[in-house]
Parts: sequence; C-alpha cells; structure tokens
Amino acid sequence: MSTALKKDFLRIASVNVNGLRAAYKNGMAEWLEPREVDILCLQEVRAPDDIVRKLIGEGWHILHTEAEAKGRAGVAIASRQEPTATRVGIGDDYFDTSGRWVEADYTVQTAAGEFTTLSVVSAYVHSGEVGTPKQDDKYRFLDAMSVRLPELAKHSDHALVVGDLNVGHTELDIKNWKGNVKRAGFLPEERAYFDRFLGEEIGWRDVHRGLAGNVAGPYTWWSQRGKAFDTDTGWRIDYHLATPGLAAAAFSAVVDRAPSWDTRFSDHAPLVVDYRL
Repeated sequence: MSTALKKDFLRIASVNVNGLRAAYKNGMAEWLEPREVDILCLQEVRAPDDIVRKLIGEGWHILHTEAEAKGRAGVAIASRQEPTATRVGIGDDYFDTSGRWVEADYTVQTAAGEFTTLSVVSAYVHSGEVGTPKQDDKYRFLDAMSVRLPELAKHSDHALVVGDLNVGHTELDIKNWKGNVKRAGFLPEERAYFDRFLGEEIGWRDVHRGLAGNVAGPYTWWSQRGKAFDTDTGWRIDYHLATPGLAAAAFSAVVDRAPSWDTRFSDHAPLVVDYRL
C-alpha cells in the first residue's frame, strides 16, 4: 500500500471520546462513517488495544497508547494511509506510561504532484486541579510541549498537534470566563504557555481560531451539569495547533456539535479541519 496521501485536501478530525466503548455505543460510528476523515485523532480512549482496533474497524492504520492506570487517558491516531514512522511519548520519561501523546509521520502528495512531510500528534493534556500534584503534572507536561513543538517543526515540513489540551487560551474560549479565572483550565499561568506556543518564541498557530475569527467559542466541550449544552455554556479546549505553513493551508474548521444533548456520543464535540497543501 502506498504511504502517500493523495487527496486534493486532508481532512483531520480530533475528538475526546470520553471512553471509546461508550462513544461507539452512543453513535460515534454513525458520525464517522459519512465524514470522510483521512486522519482521526482520539483522546480519553480508555480501552485496551484490541477493543480499540475492533471498534474502529478495518481500513484504518491505528497507533494507540494506553495509560498504565486502567480506565484513564489513552490517545490514538487512526489514518487511512500508513504512516512512515510512529512514536509514543512526549520526550519526558515521567509521562511514558501516561497515555497522553502519540506521533505519526506521513508523506503527503500535494495537488502539484510534489511530496511533503507531515507530523501529526494526538495529545491529551491533564485537566489539573489547583494546589494539587495534578496541577504540577499539568505544568510539567506543558513544559515538555514547549520543548517538543520546536523539535517537531524541524522534524517535518509541516507539523500538527491536535487534541484536548484542557486550557482555554483567551476570554473568547470560555462562556463564563469570569467565574473560572482561579480554576484549572483558565489560570493565567496555563494561558501563558499558549501565549508562548502561539507567539514569536515558538511560533505555532491556532488553526480553529484563525478560521473562526474573534468570536465567542466555537466551543468544543460542555459540562454534564445543568443545561450547559442546551445554553451553549461551553469551553473551547480542543485544538489544532499547526506550524505556520500548514495553518495557512487550512480552509475549513467545523465543530460537529450534536443537534441535541441526548444525541451526543461524548461530552466533547469533534473538531474537523480541512487542509489543502
């Protein structure tokens, strides 16, 4: 099988499934089948490898890492074309068994017939909790991202980190931002990492924000409490972070928000972006 992706554009989707078995039970397959996704990145898979492969089914090349703690985390990349190389882990041995970071390299044939290289990461950043070791782990992971992003930019022509990064970068990313400035997910210290990722120092781009413009949201996660989904009281914490050339090639970003609370397959909605290289 050829390892070069040959479509006129690439459709890359990311979603925190909040448990893959539950997601498939609640209709994920019906969402995925007609969506014509080329590369599917999953977070909070929370399932053994054999179950992951059985549920996703044939026709996909699957890279998956489980968390050592059963029933926690787990990330995966499923692609229609075979990657040229894969890696597990962010580069800090402390997180090797955490099930939070996988990388896959692809060779992409452009519309002009040339070949370019693309690295894709499925990432799941810790949710954190102020004043606890969970928050310490979150900062350590974000530190590791600060190291790995520049390395990825040098490794391939284009690089993309997608997933549930568990930080709202700006006030536009959280409906009730004023009530969350002292909570994990919107702390100034967390947001400062994204200033670095997306600023001159590291120089990546927030693809979804770039295409959506300066509007509220569009949100990708809603609390299970109350009527957060019905009132769109959400958080935009699922991202496509890209190197500048790849970000410039993005022409469509869509949050596949379910039509109603009871038709969701996860508490997160998929973020689907199309790239034309």
